[in-house]
Parts: sequence; C-alpha cells; structure tokens
Amino acid sequence: MFTYCMRRRLCLLLTREKSAPAALTHQSRYESTTPVLDLQHYISQDQTGNRSAYGPLGTELKRNILRQWWASVVESKSEVFSVSTPHCSTGGGAAKLVDRGTLDELRDLPEGQLKERLSRLLYHSHDLRSSLLQGALLQYIPSLMLMNRKLPFGLAETGFCYRPETASPNTIGCGSSEVTEASLVWFCSPRTSSQWLDYWARQRLQWWRKFASGPSEFSVCDVLSEELRDGVSRGVKVLYQFPSGPETLETLWRLGDAELLKSHQGSQAELQCKDGRKQVVPHVLSISADMDRGVLAYLFNSLQIVQKVDSKQMLHQRKVLKLHPTLAPVKVALDMGRGSTSELRQVCEGLLQDLLEAGISAWPGYTDTTQSSLDSLHTKYDEMGVLFTVMISESTLENGLLLVRNRDTTIRETMHISEIRQFLLKYISAAENI
Repeated sequence: MFTYCMRRRLCLLLTREKSAPAALTHQSRYESTTPVLDLQHYISQDQTGNRSAYGPLGTELKRNILRQWWASVVESKSEVFSVSTPHCSTGGGAAKLVDRGTLDELRDLPEGQLKERLSRLLYHSHDLRSSLLQGALLQYIPSLMLMNRKLPFGLAETGFCYRPETASPNTIGCGSSEVTEASLVWFCSPRTSSQWLDYWARQRLQWWRKFASGPSEFSVCDVLSEELRDGVSRGVKVLYQFPSGPETLETLWRLGDAELLKSHQGSQAELQCKDGRKQVVPHVLSISADMDRGVLAYLFNSLQIVQKVDSKQMLHQRKVLKLHPTLAPVKVALDMGRGSTSELRQVCEGLLQDLLEAGISAWPGYTDTTQSSLDSLHTKYDEMGVLFTVMISESTLENGLLLVRNRDTTIRETMHISEIRQFLLKYISAAENI
C-alpha cells in the first residue's frame, strides 16, 4: 500500500471547509472535505490527522488513473518513449538520503567536529529527486539516436518524487511530501515550441475532463509572469476547483534549451538535431502531474449526495461515488440472496473467477456473513463506487437468471448469468471510448 504525507494544500482543504447548505437538492456534490476523506477503503488518517494512506480501493483508483495517463500519453503516441531513471543522484539537492545510524554516531561529538562531519556526510549523500525532469534530460542523447535525430519526440515516466516543504501550521504530516508524479518531457523545434505548449495544454485538460462527473470543475490558466522561475518563458496550469479554491493538478513549462544545455555541458554538438535543413538544439517542454492530488480531485468530483423520499414522506440521503467506469476500482459486486447457501456460494465463486479472468475487478460480497438488507448493500456499494451489484438467488439455480443493479441509474434488470461477462466488457469498453 502506498503511503504518503499529504501536502500543505490538502491541509487547507481540511481547515477551510464551507458550511453545509440549508437545503439539499436531489443530487449534488459535497462542499466539505470530511465525507471524501472518510470514504471507506479509499483514504485513511491516523488519530492525529497527520498522516494519510491509501486504502485498497484508493490504491487501485490511483493505479487506474496512472494506467489511463500512460495509455493517453505514451501508448497512443508513436513519438513518445518510456524511460526509468534513478530515485537518487548526487549534487546539491534539497533533500538527502542519510543513514539514521550514521547520524546517531554524530550525536555526542563536540560542536566543531560535528559541523565538519555533518558537512562531509551531506556532501557524500545522495539527493532524493524532486521531479522527473532531470532524469529525462539525461536520457535525451540516447533517445535522439533512436529517433535518427528527428524532432519532435517525448520521454515519459511515472514515479515517486520527494518535495520538501517548509514546516508550518498548514502542513499535514512530517512537513514533507512523497508525491507520485507523471511526467512527459517533450523535445521540439524552437520554432514550434509555443504551438506545442498550446497543443499539450488542450490535450491535458481534455484528458482530465474525460473521466470527470463535472468536467467544468477542471480548467487551465497561464502562469503569471512573476511566478515563472528563471529560464522559463511560459507556463500553463491545469486546475481543479476544490471546495476551498482552485488547486494545481498539472503544470506545463516552456523551458527553452537552457536546462538541456546545463545537463549536457561540453557536448552541444551531440545535442543538435534536424529542423528542416538546419541543425538546432531543441527546446524542452516539461509536463508534470501530481497524481496524488489527481486522486483527490476525482474523489471530490465524483462524490454526490442522492436524496429519496419514501412512501411515508421521510427524506433519506446517501453518498454515491460516481467514478468513471474506467477508473472505478470495483466494477461489480457479487452477493447472494436466500436459498441453498452452499450451492449459491459455488455459483458466486464460479462467476467471480470468470470475471477476474476477463480482467473485470469484482468484489466478493457473498463472503460477508453479516445479515444486511438489500438497501443496505446498495448504500454500501454506492459509497464504494461499485458500478453494478449482481444478486444471485434461487432463480439463478433454477433458470440461470440473476438481478443486476446499476449504480448510476439504480435500475434493476434481470439477466442470464451467461450474459453478464459480455455485458460488463461492452459497458466498460463503451465508457473508455466516449
């Protein structure tokens, strides 16, 4: 299970909650963070609220988001290649990897010796990477040979980065962050770098919106000139509108050639490639997404309140996590009704195995021996974001019919057990291609 310290901005989401609305519509999104962070199996916190971790469903949701990012950026682009770079390097980084035992040995040294030994230790220690950009830049020359020195092309990677943060009252956890980054470094002609930045900004916004229940909550904006770091001529942000305000999910930087030249000092001729009849050093675009914040964005965007008035005019409301079918960690939950327990269980296990072999994630609800009403099961699975609930009963044993309930429409329909696998595959495939 991946664990990480939530970054400073997540704390702001916790501390700047809006008050609840006086009257709720039939279906609306939450305007506070607590229901999102309380989602079972997605995100958990310790008693102090300082550390957060992904639960089983949160881990799978993050994996699905990364898988879709990879399919969109790498697998569908013939000019984008994958790379894998070291987590550690040497030379002046803000975060160092130091052995705890070595630090303990320095504890009792006199001040003069302590400073000297500590400086030497830090000098020889490895830096923890704060982004994936530098590793991709170092892979430029081998990749250029693969492309026969033709532009454009890109290098993509996903992985953990360590980003130290200044300790403050707004910081959750240890004052630092281990962030999952998805990075594309794009090498292109200096003549077309501005157009390519616009292209990738449109592509990235379109990708984030594709899987959203409320696409309008994702937007892009240009980085203000005073926020641009040295060597960056232009920047674009992909934002999500959290309850407390907009937060950055992805940044796109137009870096020029300075970073590439800095990474390959003394080898400028090797960096040159074909731009028509000219030989040029390419310009670099850095596109990086904080996928942990992306997980939170999709949870906020998907969690809705659904209200229902019963026959006695009593108002009931429940949480429904309407994650996109492609991202939902669990596609179908299998439960069984009353009847011959052993025979029903055998049918459930056979169907579960059949779905798993087809690549359809299924939840074995039938293994829970707690007696629950059908409405309670639906409430539980809706909060988990399960797309379909399949109820196997005596009718299944008699004629192969089972009851299938849709999360989004709540419609229940009867289907033969031999049809359920193909039905789910078609449903998920159709959702991917929208």
